[in-house]
Amino acid sequence: MIEQDATDQIFIRKLREIILANLEDENFGIKELSRETALSQRNINRKLKSISGKTLSQFIRETRLQKAMEMLQNGNVTASEVAYKVGFSSPTYFNTCFHEYFGYSPGTVKKADFETPGELNPAQPSKEKFKKGNAGKIVIYIFALLLIFTVIVFLGYSFFSKTTKDYVGNPVAGTEKSIAVLPFNNQSDSTTNQYFIDGVMEEILTNLSRIHDLRVVSRTSVEQFRESKTPTSEIAKKLHVDYVVEGSGQKYGNSLSLRVQLIDASKDKHIWAESYEQEIGETKDIFKIQSRIAQSIAAELKATITPEEKKLIDKIPTRNLTAYDFCQRANEANAKDFWPEFNQEVEKRATALYHKALEYDSTYAKAYAGLADIVWRKIDRDNTITDINILNNYLDSMFVLSNIALSYDDKLSGAYIIRGIYFDYKGNLKKAIEELDKAVKSNPNDGSAYRSHVLIYQNIDNVKGLENALKAANVSSGPELPGYLGIIGNLYYNAGFPEKGNDIKLEALKLSEDSVEYLDDLFNITSICQGDYKKAIEYFEKRYLRDSTNDGIISILGDFHSLAGQYKESLIYFKKHISILKSKGQTDPPIDPLIGYSFLQNGYRKEADYYFDKQIEVFSSRLNRSRHPYAIMFSDYALARIYASRGDKGKAYEYLKVFDQDQSVNLMDLVSMKNDPSFNSIRSEQEFQKYIKNMEARYQAEHERVRKWLEKQKML
Repeated sequence: MIEQDATDQIFIRKLREIILANLEDENFGIKELSRETALSQRNINRKLKSISGKTLSQFIRETRLQKAMEMLQNGNVTASEVAYKVGFSSPTYFNTCFHEYFGYSPGTVKKADFETPGELNPAQPSKEKFKKGNAGKIVIYIFALLLIFTVIVFLGYSFFSKTTKDYVGNPVAGTEKSIAVLPFNNQSDSTTNQYFIDGVMEEILTNLSRIHDLRVVSRTSVEQFRESKTPTSEIAKKLHVDYVVEGSGQKYGNSLSLRVQLIDASKDKHIWAESYEQEIGETKDIFKIQSRIAQSIAAELKATITPEEKKLIDKIPTRNLTAYDFCQRANEANAKDFWPEFNQEVEKRATALYHKALEYDSTYAKAYAGLADIVWRKIDRDNTITDINILNNYLDSMFVLSNIALSYDDKLSGAYIIRGIYFDYKGNLKKAIEELDKAVKSNPNDGSAYRSHVLIYQNIDNVKGLENALKAANVSSGPELPGYLGIIGNLYYNAGFPEKGNDIKLEALKLSEDSVEYLDDLFNITSICQGDYKKAIEYFEKRYLRDSTNDGIISILGDFHSLAGQYKESLIYFKKHISILKSKGQTDPPIDPLIGYSFLQNGYRKEADYYFDKQIEVFSSRLNRSRHPYAIMFSDYALARIYASRGDKGKAYEYLKVFDQDQSVNLMDLVSMKNDPSFNSIRSEQEFQKYIKNMEARYQAEHERVRKWLEKQKML
């Protein structure tokens, strides 16, 4: 045991040494630390959690903050200087993290009179030593606290009971029954049974998710706490839930043993527990236990279960044990290895396992849905699919598979999501929304269903987009949450609420700890919304000096220089962009209309015509083959820009007329059209100004509609 502790200490010390050696590098994160230690991210994270109970990202951040404290105590430096020295590219974010970790701001360290450095310890509340002259202030402070406490008692806590907050800080009425089902502990002698125990856990989670009266966080949210030593009460706080389900299981041959308990996290108290011993002769033996557990937990929480929900929970999806076993193995591969990154080997293994399940039960709906999901993930993750015929074949495959699944089980949420995605691709938004609504009805806690709604609504209806994005965020506390928060932030920007957008994006940063991505996004979106392109250029040119091979940064700089009227500089970056794409084997030219415009403004008419012709070909093709409203709208706008750049006013107005029929206008669209140099040839003309006024009117109407909705939700 002593030897093990010593090994752990050496491991921790080695990690700290590597982080400190790269302290000023803001880009040094999990990937880089994994590379330096020659360990996979999964292994290093698992080992660190088993030792300290912390994630790798937490450990990196806290090491930086501890070094910052040392610098503030011992050096004559400002908080901003320290922020950059310890790898924070944003002093504001540094101050936020510092305050959360130590309990006070960096400025406190420089100003306060502390007896010893030990008093500035995050493990203990900071105790600033009051001087004698402060005695009166202490008395006043205590009196004020007593007065506040008296008022609270007098009001009977009624105010607080009516203003509970959801995960993203919005007020919700009444109390909420929120719950997390943590990964079950496999107590079998063999780890090969892990998939089976995980399958039982996930089925209990799914059964609880079907109950509309509960908020149940996703499996990806709880997976981060597998093998974690973090106290249950702390896990509940991080997941923003009131109750936690813990469990353990053993499987020996056909014998299953389960121990499950429900914990009231606020009181750190076990309020229900049950043990189950079962010989598994048929699949119903497993599903009955899973059903009983879910219904017992719901009863303990006094959650209402409708007859339809009970029917779903009691449903036995297959009566063939072998088919069930193969499907569980495939589900586990999907859940753990194939997400969030596309992995071809895992995809093949999961596909083969689903097909094996269907060999034993050709009516197994979940196996068909699993296959449909794999096809969809391949489209979503594999960006190399450019051939429209190949894409349509994939879409048709996932549509057929989801239809077969629903023919055997018409309450399968995942299959409805696939159908919704299919109709969205085909441009039938009404049908897509109908299918996704069915998914939500079958499983009101399925974040994927809400996310798919958002992808449809984010360009056509900001209110519906926000409603669904907030619901997705409130059942997700895992690696996907920063992405959901980023979408919410963008929707606030679209509707003209940049302050709320900034606030929510800062929350995303706290979770992802990717300050570079956060600042890239912030400068990009705020500069577009404000039309302040020089500010963006200043930031992204600094980024370029640090990473001169980043093609995304190079392309952005080409755009912003062009938008700022700096055409010579824009062409320099666009040429670099084109060169990098060619070096990667991309023969097709970029489709950004500002590239052709930049060549034109620098006197390269022939090169400009080449890019304009190619881009007209691309966008015209999209109009001919796509039925998706947003794709059509974007193509019309792009073609109007190209023809205006060429001075073909008739064609430019032809496409602007179609674009003008779009009902939804966001702030970025409006500001971009007002400032886009592509329209300089017609900007002063009355007809063009008519389109600008139409856009302004539609934007203002949308802004007002969102404002009223936010006020109604008490979010303003």
